[in-house]
Amino acid sequence: MSYVDKIIADIEKKNADQPEFLQAAKEVLESLRVVVDSDKKYEDVALLERIVEPERIVQFRVPWIDDSGKVQVNRGYRVEFNSAIGPYKGGLRFHPTVNLSIIKFLGFEQIFKNSLTGLPIGGGKGGSDFDPKGKSDFEVMRFCQSFMTELSRHIGPNTDVPAGDIGVGGREIGFMYGQYKRLKNEFTGVLTGKGLEWGGSLARTEATGYGLVYTVEEYLKSIGDSFKGKKVAVSGSGNVAIFATQKVQQLGGTVVSMTDSTGYVYHEAGINLDDIKEIKLVQRGRLADYGKKHSDAVYKEVGNGSVWDIPADIALPCATQNELDLENAKTLVKNGCKVVGEGANMPSTQDAADYFVANKVAFFPGKAANAGGVGVSALEMSQNSERLSWTFEEVDSQLNKMMVNIFHAIDDASREYGMEGNYIAGANIAGFKKVASAMIDQGIV
Repeated sequence: MSYVDKIIADIEKKNADQPEFLQAAKEVLESLRVVVDSDKKYEDVALLERIVEPERIVQFRVPWIDDSGKVQVNRGYRVEFNSAIGPYKGGLRFHPTVNLSIIKFLGFEQIFKNSLTGLPIGGGKGGSDFDPKGKSDFEVMRFCQSFMTELSRHIGPNTDVPAGDIGVGGREIGFMYGQYKRLKNEFTGVLTGKGLEWGGSLARTEATGYGLVYTVEEYLKSIGDSFKGKKVAVSGSGNVAIFATQKVQQLGGTVVSMTDSTGYVYHEAGINLDDIKEIKLVQRGRLADYGKKHSDAVYKEVGNGSVWDIPADIALPCATQNELDLENAKTLVKNGCKVVGEGANMPSTQDAADYFVANKVAFFPGKAANAGGVGVSALEMSQNSERLSWTFEEVDSQLNKMMVNIFHAIDDASREYGMEGNYIAGANIAGFKKVASAMIDQGIV
């Protein structure tokens, strides 16, 4: 049995109840066969055994009081997965589906994503099964204060620097930062995604969506093409989807779709982004409202087809994990899709990802394509350390360079190991080699 096979068997035994984590770990390990099975040094120091096991897992209760005076209790998590190249870095997710498997999968992916940025940040992730939807600002504040009261014991600007994720935006970051400052009596860059008036970075809101498009743009340039005239199918309607759409439109492409939890909208003439921003960011409404406003747009509720049924040259899944399955992948390929870039974390199932690669679709996994968000978070950390604030143009320029470098790093790695065009393998290998080298240098810890 090969080294990789032994590790896969071991994690399946130990984590049988964690399907999301197993999916993420097995995908990475399969890609690494060509690297670790040909060099015994990795097995000699139990490198894979260590990299699939978090350095620390913290689980805690979060009691808070709702507006009716009733005590509610949620679960909180922080998985500090790997600090070989820097302090743990990764978002906090507040959503009813959050459990240990999801947080571990996200934290594991974060190791390689953060490595690809070229910046000194390790991998971590956290969150809670708390649902901010339908809660008042005061209920969200009381929850965030309780959550941070425990989390503050485990984080710090040189230890672990969380950010936002699904369900955690500027409001939640503000409430948590205020509580951390109150508890620690210090003003430090312990969270990223902060408000611009108190240590945040320009371009952070746009970073993940812009970075996704910059990655695809660099690929298109490498084959003598561009976004001009391309039809682009986008899922999601949060920050990632909105700003990916904005950048595609700036580059001459036409985004024809967006989704939310209720359904999807198809607008062949092109999504009106101003209306989407008003509905989703201001009114906190649903895409059905967009369909009512535009007579030439088609809105379909969940269960009535899929956004991936829409013919498109490029697909950008930006909603949530495992939203794009094998049948969706087959439909996209049949309809002529040539490029898929993941704006969300692991939005494609493993079967779908494998199908794209087998059918010569340029498939960019989330750990590479959506790394712009954490990359700009790391730039926010740098600004906090220097007590400086950079311009939007400065941050955006560094983001663009970062994503260009990521494309070439994963492209080079895929070519070096005889898998040209397989950007899943390229991303896993390029991210792994940097972290593995640091772990070996630092000994058995």
